[in-house]
Amino acid sequence: MTKTPSTQRRLMMALLGAVCTTSALPLWAQSAGNNTVKLIVGYAAGGPVDASARVFAPVLSRELGQPVIVENRPGAGGAVAGNTVVKSAPNSLEIFYAASPTMTISPHVLKAMAFDPLKDMTPLATILSYANVLVINQNQPFKTLPELVAFGKANPGKLAYGSAGMGASNHLSGELFARRAGINMTHVPYKGNAPAMTDVMGGQIQMMFDIVGGAKAHIDGGKVRPLAVTSKERNPALPQLPSMTELGIRDYDVGGWYGLYGPLGMSAELSQKITAATARALQDPELNKRWVDQGYVIWNAKPADLAERMRREHALWAEVTKGMTFE
Repeated sequence: MTKTPSTQRRLMMALLGAVCTTSALPLWAQSAGNNTVKLIVGYAAGGPVDASARVFAPVLSRELGQPVIVENRPGAGGAVAGNTVVKSAPNSLEIFYAASPTMTISPHVLKAMAFDPLKDMTPLATILSYANVLVINQNQPFKTLPELVAFGKANPGKLAYGSAGMGASNHLSGELFARRAGINMTHVPYKGNAPAMTDVMGGQIQMMFDIVGGAKAHIDGGKVRPLAVTSKERNPALPQLPSMTELGIRDYDVGGWYGLYGPLGMSAELSQKITAATARALQDPELNKRWVDQGYVIWNAKPADLAERMRREHALWAEVTKGMTFE
């Protein structure tokens, strides 16, 4: 059968339409045949990292124009999830919803760390910053940070602080505080922040560093006394509480953050798409209010800022953990 010019035109238009339709699909859909994005979380469901990812996912989905789900792969302080993303294809559907301890502390304390956060991932977007708050048992002879430091200097080793375990961020927050303040303290590791807080309230230990969002209910209920936040600036959820820096603890700016990372070699087109969608998502008023009420600070910056903060804190914790033994 001989094609007439009009038939040929119709065929060309049909082919052009097919190409345009394919080009309009999300990049993931073109490469993977499935446009569901997975935010890989390295902690169990119900914890603070998981909870923040689950409120973020639907907002990011709206901005990307494709489904976004949360997938939990707990283990090794988030390193199992990170390694999953490291091993995935460059334009994979799997994106690491990372908590900073995995990227900045675990490399120095975890023997099973199978990847290098500084070299093996593509920084995509910043999400949140958070600070710890130093809280003490209500019945202590000291009521302020200067009084605590004075007590520590007069009573070496008699201050005991709890943490979520050896190498946890609040363990190292306490270690750094002791060094900067020039005092000796005894570290008491627990299996999580909750049992440590229980013992602070009960008086078995005097103090601990806890994430603002986790400690705020106990502070508001009068069960513990807050002394200072660990960030350089005050925290919006505890605006009356001074920072360590304000109270004379020099070179003490300790906090955490959440950020998005992709596999190494991710295309510029795809990484820019995720970065831009995240920036728009972080401007959502409802999402902002929900996170700020929990003590978080929205961190809407550039991938380069994420990479630089990771490098800086990676170096800090390398210094703090030097010579320490972790089991």
